[in-house]
Amino acid sequence: MEVRMEYYLILAAVMFFAGVYGFITRRNLIAVLISIELILNAVDVNFAVFNRYLFPGQLEGFFFTLFAIAIAAAETAVAIAIIINIYRNLRNIEVKNLDELKD
Repeated sequence: MEVRMEYYLILAAVMFFAGVYGFITRRNLIAVLISIELILNAVDVNFAVFNRYLFPGQLEGFFFTLFAIAIAAAETAVAIAIIINIYRNLRNIEVKNLDELKD
């Protein structure tokens, strides 16, 4: 029994909108970063699903997904380094306190 494409797309949509909701509502930079990663992973699921069901036998979608995962990992490493520096300066990683960095 094969899982239908629609189920994967529903999963990706739920992941995407959960990430958007978290990005909009969270005040902590780590939670915002996790929300962004959730959005990127939803996009990766879409790439893999469309490649698997629309173009079986071709690997371009999977390679693009692996490339996107590598880019997301690098983006996460840079974002965590920035968050660590913000914490060292402000002793807080709340989004509302980022205005204090202007001073």
